[in-house]
Amino acid sequence: MTSQTIQPHDAGTGRDLTGQLLFLGTGTSVGVPIVGCRCATCTSTDPRNSRTRTSVALGLPGGTLLIDTTPDLRSQLLRERIGSVQAILYTHDHVDHVYGLDDIRPICYRAGGPVPVYCEDRVERRIRRAFDYAFEPMPVPGGGVPKITFQRITTEPFDILGARAIPLRLQHGVFDVLGFRFGNVAYCTDTNLIPDETWPLLTGLDTLVLDCLRPERHPTHLSLDEALAVAARAGARRTLFVHMSHDIEHEAVSARLPAGVELAYDGLTVPLT
Repeated sequence: MTSQTIQPHDAGTGRDLTGQLLFLGTGTSVGVPIVGCRCATCTSTDPRNSRTRTSVALGLPGGTLLIDTTPDLRSQLLRERIGSVQAILYTHDHVDHVYGLDDIRPICYRAGGPVPVYCEDRVERRIRRAFDYAFEPMPVPGGGVPKITFQRITTEPFDILGARAIPLRLQHGVFDVLGFRFGNVAYCTDTNLIPDETWPLLTGLDTLVLDCLRPERHPTHLSLDEALAVAARAGARRTLFVHMSHDIEHEAVSARLPAGVELAYDGLTVPLT
C-alpha cells in the first residue's frame, strides 16, 4: 500500500511536532471531569486531572498523523496549535475515537484536498454510516463536509508519512481493535487483553502507551493492577497510562506507581525513536 502525503497550504505555520508523540487526550469515553460529578478528581484544580477523550498526534517525517478523532478534536487541536494534519489512523470504531471526524473540515479546506484515513474495514463502515453526508454524490450546497480517502489496513506493517507502522492486534472485550508501533514506541489504548501473537511485537520498547481505566476490573479495559502486570511483562523503559476515568486521581495514583510507570496527561509529549 502506498502512503499518501498532503502538502498543506500553511505548512510553515502552527506547532512543529517532528519527532514527538503528543497526548491530545488521556481520558475515558465521557472525559474527566464527568458532567454532574463532584468527586475529588472531577473537582480537582490539578490540570492533569482534566482529561479529554484519548487520542494522540505524531510528528512523522511526512507530517502530522492523528491516531483517532475524538469528540473533543476541535478543542484539542486548538489547544495544541495544530493547524494541519496529513493523515489519520484509527484504532477502532467506537464513538469516543471516531465522532470528531467532522472537525477536520477546515484542515481539508486549507489542504486543498482530502486527508487519507487508514483503518480496518469495520471502521470504514462506521464512518460511512455516521458521516453519510460526506459521501453523497451531490452534496447539499453550503454544507461543508470532511473530505477523506480510505486506505485499508490489516495487521501487516505499512508505510505512512515516511514512517513504518506495525499494527498490534488487541482485544477490547469482544471487539478486535488495533494498537500501533512506530520504532520503539507502542500505542495500545482500549484493551483488556493482549493476544499471544502480539507480545513479540512489544519487545525492546522505549515507550509503551497503555490503557488503564480504573483500579477496579472492567470487562473491556485494563484495570490498574492489570495494566501494571502488562507493563512489567513488556519491560519498556517507560510506560504511560491513558484512557483513565475519574477513579484515577493523578497525584495519589502516581505516588503508588513503580519506577518507569507514569500517568500520561493532556498535552504531554514524548520523543519518537
